[in-house]
Amino acid sequence: MVDIYEIISKAKNSRATDVHISADNPPIMRVDGYLTKMQGYKPLTPSEVRDIVTRLLEEHDIMSHNKEVDFSFGFEDVRIRANLYYERGNPALALRIITKRIRTFEELGLPTTIRDFCDRDTGLIIITGPTGSGKSTTLAAMVDYINSKYAYHIITIEDPIEYVFENKNSLIHQREVGRDTESFADGLKYALRQDPDIILVGEMRDLETISLALTAAETGHLVLATLHTNSAATAPERIVDVFPAHQQKQVSLQLANTLVGVVYQRLVPKKTVGMMPVAEILVANAAVKNLIREGKIHQIESIMQTAQKLGNVLFDDALLKAYFDNAITKETLIGFARNPEEVSKKIGWTGV
Repeated sequence: MVDIYEIISKAKNSRATDVHISADNPPIMRVDGYLTKMQGYKPLTPSEVRDIVTRLLEEHDIMSHNKEVDFSFGFEDVRIRANLYYERGNPALALRIITKRIRTFEELGLPTTIRDFCDRDTGLIIITGPTGSGKSTTLAAMVDYINSKYAYHIITIEDPIEYVFENKNSLIHQREVGRDTESFADGLKYALRQDPDIILVGEMRDLETISLALTAAETGHLVLATLHTNSAATAPERIVDVFPAHQQKQVSLQLANTLVGVVYQRLVPKKTVGMMPVAEILVANAAVKNLIREGKIHQIESIMQTAQKLGNVLFDDALLKAYFDNAITKETLIGFARNPEEVSKKIGWTGV
């Protein structure tokens, strides 16, 4: 019988971030952003994959009749975020390996502006970026910073719970969608009746959740939430566009009144080994709030360019800093840059 925990242990020791289990393939892991077959394993049969899935669901008390299900569990010194799905009629698993130890802003190399956001006691902070960009790790660092510094009641609504927090100065209650609450919207609605100071929303996926998050921020709470956008500047537009046209003016006013800032990030390969987050920062100063209020969101990026002393950081500038700090290679810099030609000029390289 194939031992899934042995697979996870070997992947963890190889610094893998993800493991894929599916029929007719050996276990495959992702290391430094690249997929590789795990050595010493033959392609798994459909029966072996079903046995793995059955064992995990039974051992971690997961009851589901759905074809897709998210769950998480602890193993050794890591947590595993698992997604069960079906392909070609057979079950398959995608496993994300998450270190239990919560890293600090300094360890992650994140700008101090993010820490400054966390010192606010009301408003909306958005963490955005593609899937697998380290948003959960950044959110965990933010919650842990607040937990260490302030005596707050923090409620998290997650799908699934990834990092498990221990109470320090704050009281933290973590609620998992599907187990502790029916949905992000339900969790957020009832969190407002649970005397919260800070609410973490694992993902703002729909109109109701976004509307409740804005209301929570507007009524004296600090709300931390994630979105999927391709830049910090487009996050406000993404929020407003979720709503019908007749509501967008009011939503723009709410967002302008509550937005603290936006962090857009991606994980890029380090020069040595591993990955590191590179963060673009939008600070919601008076000029940004006015643009949101007036429906001129498309002009936000130009404000970011001219108000960098306030903590705004464009993504290519963050990449350049990592390059000049000798943290990433020239190839990584050019490969991830939004404007490779402009970045190449700034480092005196004529290869583009």
